Amino acid sequence: MVNRWARIVGVGILAGTLLPTLLISQTTQSTRTKGLYAVIGIFRAIDERHSVDLEAGYIRHLEWHRQAKDSFGWYSYSISVSTERQRSIIYATFGHTAAELSNPVSPAEDWRDASITLLPHIQFTGSGIYEFLPGLSRGNAVPTPTPLAEYTTVELNYGAGKAFEAAVAGEQSKLQGETLWYRLVEGGNAPRYVRLRPRASLAGILDEHADQALPEKVNGLISKMTVETLNLLPNMLVNVTPEPAH
Repeated sequence: MVNRWARIVGVGILAGTLLPTLLISQTTQSTRTKGLYAVIGIFRAIDERHSVDLEAGYIRHLEWHRQAKDSFGWYSYSISVSTERQRSIIYATFGHTAAELSNPVSPAEDWRDASITLLPHIQFTGSGIYEFLPGLSRGNAVPTPTPLAEYTTVELNYGAGKAFEAAVAGEQSKLQGETLWYRLVEGGNAPRYVRLRPRASLAGILDEHADQALPEKVNGLISKMTVETLNLLPNMLVNVTPEPAH
């Protein structure tokens, strides 16, 4: 059980198990991937009785990161509109090199603090390393910390990644607002992509809904797609300054 938790808690633990081959590939490939990696994980309370303790424990653990002078920016979102994961929390850090992810702040102490303050109250539902795809996106690898965001997860049929990316890249010029695409590199079933659309309000998400539809030519490539609404949690951020609501 300890090994299972250690694979998914924090960048320090995650990096130790997922990054060796990623770090090697960065040193042998071009620098196009430099600073484009993100860690995205999801957890929820074990049950309703643990909800309050989860929130308090997570805030305490994030304070540990501040006291440890963690240089990473940590985003936290609650999933507010979803059929399966409502009230789960997404934690994420964006815009890193593989070398940065493999050298997190005090991983042993991070694990020790999390095991006391957080782990007794949560269950993880996913954690992975993603690569930002600038050719599909409008914006950079680090999202604007707006009050809301639309979070789309796309799982493809095996071998469909290149065709999917080519089709989405062909629509890039039509994007009207910040739209960030990431490809799963380590930590789950592939090919999987996530799209993040940071917005100031729900109206901003809904008003652009039709314009943000995926091209019809990718319909046959997709095995599953979910679209969820995220609320940024201002009291659960580290080195991130939230944008004010408009």
